[in-house]
Amino acid sequence: MTSATTVKTEYEAIIGLETHCQLSTNTKIFSSSSTAFGGDPNSNIDPICMGLPGVLPVLNQKVLEYAVKAGLALNCQIAKYSKFDRKQYFYPDLPKNYQISQYDLPIAEHGWLEIELVDADGNPTRKRIGITRLHMEEDAGKLVHAGSDRLSGSTYSLVDYNRAGVPLVEIVSEPDLRSGQEAAEYAEELRRILRYLGVSDGNMQEGSLRCDVNISVRPVGQKEFGTKVEIKNMNSFNAIQRAIEYEIERQIAAVEAGERIIQETRLWEEGSQRTVSMRTKEGSSDYRYFPEPDLAPIEVSNEQLNNWRGELPELPAQKRHRYETDLGLSAYDTRVLTEDRPVADYFEAAIAAGANAKAAANWITQDIAAYLNKQKLTISEIALTPQNLADVIVRIEKGKISNAQAKQKLPDLLNGVPPEKAFAGQELISDPAVLQPIVDEVIAANPKELEKYRNGNVNLKGFFVGQVLKKTEKRADPKLTNELVEKALNS
Repeated sequence: MTSATTVKTEYEAIIGLETHCQLSTNTKIFSSSSTAFGGDPNSNIDPICMGLPGVLPVLNQKVLEYAVKAGLALNCQIAKYSKFDRKQYFYPDLPKNYQISQYDLPIAEHGWLEIELVDADGNPTRKRIGITRLHMEEDAGKLVHAGSDRLSGSTYSLVDYNRAGVPLVEIVSEPDLRSGQEAAEYAEELRRILRYLGVSDGNMQEGSLRCDVNISVRPVGQKEFGTKVEIKNMNSFNAIQRAIEYEIERQIAAVEAGERIIQETRLWEEGSQRTVSMRTKEGSSDYRYFPEPDLAPIEVSNEQLNNWRGELPELPAQKRHRYETDLGLSAYDTRVLTEDRPVADYFEAAIAAGANAKAAANWITQDIAAYLNKQKLTISEIALTPQNLADVIVRIEKGKISNAQAKQKLPDLLNGVPPEKAFAGQELISDPAVLQPIVDEVIAANPKELEKYRNGNVNLKGFFVGQVLKKTEKRADPKLTNELVEKALNS
């Protein structure tokens, strides 16, 4: 996370996020068309998502399950009774000229999630961010503008309806955020939770997670909110932070210049690093909501709710707390290990197989992570199993191999070579009776270095240790070698 821009202390920003998350179902919310990403334009469509006459929507039950699980994970109250509504607006990417969404009776309300920030001294601070509501809705299609990424400047536009009818949950936060850094961390933690649940992949590049920011500024101490502006078109967490920081400065400058802030929607331009006006903001009355007549109301039974609650996994914040308190890991290690559920599962499998927690954390967050980044792989794609990693760690702890040997053989291990084969014939020499003659031979072969050592150049001890390791092809136990060399040099 980049450092936050300093905001003038006489003003404060009021920030809330509206996050649209695509649910990882195989089919659309009201029809059987595929939700697969990357298909040819208009290849994943059907009469229902295109709004053709005479067809009726049917709710995908997996969408309801995923929405309820997301609501539970965000500490929301799940509605026993909710309904769908029609949101009316006219745009080329909306084939029915209305969107099926939820308005006054959403599936979940009044939740929260906790974010964790690190101050300038490296100390973690936690803040609870309220969740106003979570509701289900269908996605619209996508406009492709020829010659430009925006309608303005394009020669013509095409419409791809593959995304029309893809299931979404919209998660609306309370206006509890006060900086770009807080907003970006909120969005990241929300994505972690959804990924842990398995209800969304949260891929921002593919549009699976889209955040709109509502932001206003006011003088410190003023109770009334300022006029809010919505920002769209942010495709990364860094972009969210930078867009907010820019908009805070823009609004403060406008207020101080005596200009009136208008309620509008603005776009974030990545190239120029600024927000630009898109359109004036509609109010809810402009959408003319009314209950969706073609879908029955939704009722969630206590039995169904308890079943779904029982299927929730341990969530990222719970894992971080457990790793710190039970395993004694640092805040940094716990953060890296819990970022993705497969990494946390890999780490826990290594622990279950007998690995020391701190040693396993070091290997996963450092050497293995570096390999994954370089090769552009995920931890699920490497051939080194958690059990074999535990085997390596136990061999090091028992003095059978050195840490240096393990690092040298790591490429082989990552490609599936089992530890017993990788280290065959390379176990450390840890018998003093075997090592002592080698130490004596090295010292006898270097009389000039021995004389310099005994005349005060104690750093030459490392030279003798290195010669022993070289002579044994790094198989000499480093700790025992150090002890024997020091004793021989001082005898």
